[in-house]
Amino acid sequence: MPWLTISDVARQVGLAPSAIRYYERIGLLPPAQRSSGQRRYDSTALYRLAIVQRARQLGFTLDEIRQLFLGFGNVTRASERWRTLSRKKLEELDRLMDAVKSVRRLLFKMMKCCHCDTLDQCGEGIFRSGSFGERSRYLAARQGMRTRAENGSR
Repeated sequence: MPWLTISDVARQVGLAPSAIRYYERIGLLPPAQRSSGQRRYDSTALYRLAIVQRARQLGFTLDEIRQLFLGFGNVTRASERWRTLSRKKLEELDRLMDAVKSVRRLLFKMMKCCHCDTLDQCGEGIFRSGSFGERSRYLAARQGMRTRAENGSR
């Protein structure tokens, strides 16, 4: 089996050599063999980088990919690793889709319902309706708690 230089690997997988060095540094790739000070990789580096790239395409973070490789016992099959991480990612995507749908509804409502002449009128209507959302109420409540704490009262 021929050993590959970092340039060979980069060319075959479509990554910059700096990305390969970074993946090695954070543990996604095992340390390369060295020959005359240069990194040398076998074909398993290509396969591992293919997994990294596919996982990135699927929206996995580098921490999640590191968990895929290192976060399970050695006896855990690859299929079970993928299932576990995929289940978590699907839950995350469901939450994200719910948030996107909520924002879409609000945008359509604003397009359809807003007939204000000024932004102050618009803001007053939003404020009075209380429809500026849980996040805004949470931030307002948190700001109130911070102000009371700064004043020494509870």
